[in-house]
Amino acid sequence: MTYNQTLEFLYSQLPAYHRIGKAAYKNNLDNTNALDEYFGHPHSRYRTIHIAGTNGKGSVSHMIASVLQEAGYKTGLYTSPHLKDFRERIRVNGEMIPKREVTAFLKKHNGIIKSVNPSFFEMTAAMAFDYFARTNADVAVIETGLGGRLDSTNIINPVLSVITNIGHDHMDLLGNTLEKVASEKAGIIKKSVPVVIGETQAGLKDVFISRAAKTGSEIVFADDNFRCLFDKTISAEGERQFEIHDLKDTRLISGVTPLGGDYQFRNLQTLFQAIKVLERSFNISKGDLIKGIKNTVANTGLKGRWQILDHKPFTVCDTGHNKEGLEYVLRQIKNIPKTGLHIVIGFVSDKDIGSILPLFPADAKYYFTRASVQRALSEKILRSKASEFGLHGNSYADVNKALKAARDIALESDMIFIGGSTFIVAEVI
Repeated sequence: MTYNQTLEFLYSQLPAYHRIGKAAYKNNLDNTNALDEYFGHPHSRYRTIHIAGTNGKGSVSHMIASVLQEAGYKTGLYTSPHLKDFRERIRVNGEMIPKREVTAFLKKHNGIIKSVNPSFFEMTAAMAFDYFARTNADVAVIETGLGGRLDSTNIINPVLSVITNIGHDHMDLLGNTLEKVASEKAGIIKKSVPVVIGETQAGLKDVFISRAAKTGSEIVFADDNFRCLFDKTISAEGERQFEIHDLKDTRLISGVTPLGGDYQFRNLQTLFQAIKVLERSFNISKGDLIKGIKNTVANTGLKGRWQILDHKPFTVCDTGHNKEGLEYVLRQIKNIPKTGLHIVIGFVSDKDIGSILPLFPADAKYYFTRASVQRALSEKILRSKASEFGLHGNSYADVNKALKAARDIALESDMIFIGGSTFIVAEVI
């Protein structure tokens, strides 16, 4: 079996949420536990850090992994979804799992796969846990896929749990109120394991406090202890200076981040609080922390977060795809000097675009498109729906054709933004 044949099996034979949506979601851990038993509980052979949340969990996961790498720890990183290459999901010290490992895993363990018939995510989580053990990782940063309580990653016993924030996403699966979504994500809080909550949100704080009380877990809210201020952009790649105020120790820590999105201030606050807790279990210096932040992209390969693709015209893509994430992105776009704005946009079909489209500016030119995945919303349907909110433009069946159309029209002093879906971003970077 070749690597491409292996991927075809993973995508076609195993239900994959990123391709078919909620039909791939499992509301129990039966398959996960069966796989874990078969592989001999590999995650117990290294320390783990568990990250959940609606927005920011990918950035926080990559930053924590980068800091641990700078501190000299052999660090596994499991994240989802991938943008270009399946292997982005499973990394050790920033290096993607080799193609031969992916192929060998499916070939060697074909029997249990046929017996259990796991989902794509259940299988890849098992692959990651096994790979980290076999490569003798010291620690692994594990990002949840969807939710928390019933997520396939929720069999680990971490040294720290982190929940970045709660927003309007996957509510058809996790609950129709933010309180229910918060309760599902609070399911990663384990007995006597400290938990960091990235953002204090009205009406949700008590959900986490209650869960932590039941599990006897120390709980701390990052924004109670840290404040982040962003300064100017200092490089063509979008690096930005930041200052972190440690409110308890009255310290001021300065550094540089390659992640230029305005929304990263919350993620940096969450990171600093997480590292403060992790310092009890790991030897992490201030220098490791500052270097880890600065080298996040270089160390981990993170892409698609306010990623600058060009300067004339200024062209940016971002994977933000829900109401809260897009609010930050669109606010930042509004504040950027430009003579005109072009937006290349597409969504998945199960997204509540009726609550998202009103966020977008009516004075931009739109290029409605669709990614080449089964879940993609028709560009013609999107164009029709967008017109109801005063958003006008043409539709394109191909993402890169939509981007070319924007580039053909845009002036050098204009701005082009590409987003709405992880899959849209994946096709342009």
